[in-house]
Amino acid sequence: MFPKKWIASLLVAGIPALMVLPQAQAQKPDASFFANDDDVFMALRDAARRDDADKTAELAGRLPDYAIPSYIDYYRLKPRIKTASEDEIRQFLTRYAGSAIADRLRNDWLLELGRQRDWAGFDEQYPLFALNDDTQLKCYALMSKAVQGRTVDADARALLVAPKDYGDGCIALITLLTQNGQFKADDVWAQVRLAVEINAPGVARRIAANTDATDRQLSQALDFSAITVARGLGAGRTAHEIYLLALGRVARNSPPQAADALSSVADRLTAQEQAQGWAQIALQASYNLAPEARDYWRRAQGATLSLHGYQWRVRNALRAGDWKLVQGGIDAMPEGLRQDPAWVYWHGRALQQDRTSAASQELAQQQFTSIADQTNFYGQLALEELGQQITVPNAPLPLTADEIAPMATNTGFQRALKFFAMNLRFEGTREWNWELRGMSEREHLAAAEFARQNNVLDRMVSTSERTKTEVDFSQRFPTPHRDIMQEMTQKLGLDMAWVYGLIRQESRFINNARSQVGASGLMQIMPATASYVAKKIGFGDYSRDRVNEINTNILLGTNYLSMVLDDLDGSQALATAAYNAGPGRSRAWRASLSGPVEGAIFAETIPFAETRGYVKNVLSNATYYAALFEHQPQSLKARLGTVTPKGFVASELP
Repeated sequence: MFPKKWIASLLVAGIPALMVLPQAQAQKPDASFFANDDDVFMALRDAARRDDADKTAELAGRLPDYAIPSYIDYYRLKPRIKTASEDEIRQFLTRYAGSAIADRLRNDWLLELGRQRDWAGFDEQYPLFALNDDTQLKCYALMSKAVQGRTVDADARALLVAPKDYGDGCIALITLLTQNGQFKADDVWAQVRLAVEINAPGVARRIAANTDATDRQLSQALDFSAITVARGLGAGRTAHEIYLLALGRVARNSPPQAADALSSVADRLTAQEQAQGWAQIALQASYNLAPEARDYWRRAQGATLSLHGYQWRVRNALRAGDWKLVQGGIDAMPEGLRQDPAWVYWHGRALQQDRTSAASQELAQQQFTSIADQTNFYGQLALEELGQQITVPNAPLPLTADEIAPMATNTGFQRALKFFAMNLRFEGTREWNWELRGMSEREHLAAAEFARQNNVLDRMVSTSERTKTEVDFSQRFPTPHRDIMQEMTQKLGLDMAWVYGLIRQESRFINNARSQVGASGLMQIMPATASYVAKKIGFGDYSRDRVNEINTNILLGTNYLSMVLDDLDGSQALATAAYNAGPGRSRAWRASLSGPVEGAIFAETIPFAETRGYVKNVLSNATYYAALFEHQPQSLKARLGTVTPKGFVASELP
């Protein structure tokens, strides 16, 4: 998701923008008046989120016979997790054993056990935590092993790659490993640099407490980076690290300025320190799509890179068409990252370039074959590299009524439907996904069909996507409101497959989807954009309260998409990026190209992570929709096309 300040700046400037948030936001009830028990429940939920134990107790008392008693008990207990007795917590876990909310409470309790360093209790409960999706708990689990004298430094390095997920548990793990000698100074400074790289200065400060740096030194490096760099390089390891941190902050605003500063002190830095400095500058220059990034990466040889660094070094080589650097950069990635379908595909493409080596060609084919069965962007591209096109798989055997019936009596699904009806999509999705664990493929298909019957199309899509051998594209790629869509796309000359592909990514067909910044409906239209388009097309009866009407939302969304497509010379790749990030940014990314690139490379090198994934998913979706509509094999590569450089084009579009 884009930062709220970016959206705010657009609105202040009077510029419409589009925003994606697949998960709708629940509306808070007026606490002074409760029309029904659902209103009380919503207030109870909010009080529990604020850890207001007195209020939750009072509100829970108003709901003695509510339809979802497990959540009443959870919200009553959660704010008291620090003070509740062990017996009370265990009673809850026993009463609701096997449920999603019991696993949620176990997660809460484990965090408290870790905070208290109650390793006996933690080690008893941690194996029972089913989802095991909390990074803090994984850090506490390593701490428990470490205090028992076990060596965990390698596991810690593999885990500690995303500082924004650390919380107290991971900071404590870093401190413990530093104290017991499993982490050296290089490890700690690498963690500080990683936190600064992703703009998490608070985390950086907490980790840096394990170094010789003072709070004042670190604050100057982070808050007054240009001044710190201008003062020059001090003596000693700590002074050098502080200088490099400040250099990385300067590079966020001006990679050339940072490069000049690094060059001026290079003779006083070790080779490793120089490489680290160049890597920081190269990464920021890559985010800016600056041509100098290639030279910066060349100078960064030997640096310790973050996962972002590994990937952007390769993306920069892709933009430059340097396939040897692409291959070398992927070969240097950690094993887990190297096995990501994106880098499997691009590694195969790099190997393909060596036309004189039969071994390289064979290895490239092996790479493509390993992912060609995946129904995603890279699986589709790999299939085409093997000389095939994208088709719709044969439908599985029809589901019987007996297969679907158990889904209607599944208590977790019933809770999920209740939450969806209240627009509590987070809770509903958690309950729904919990019930899918351990289901067979036929059961997944039956659950997806049950979701269709209840018009919960986002759950139908995501549930059906879990199957590997029995694949039902009617579930994965639904076409609701097809009569309206067909009329609008024909009128505007738009590719209906592309529009459906976009809606599938934008809202997952949630009619009343609403983002935190106000984007609404199937096509997630921002209010300012909706008003702009309504005025342009002469929709005189438009008012903001109509944006979630199906007809109105599709009318405005398709017209805006048509405007964007015309503005960007008919390129679906560019227009899709523009729909998500704004036409101005899409034009800027296009203008930064030094020559024509294939659409897949353009998509891969979009600087915004959300937009990068968005473009890939939309065009992958559109290719499958086209295969469904036309009953003919399709080419994703043809849909992506070639993106050619062009200067900024004057346009009245925002």
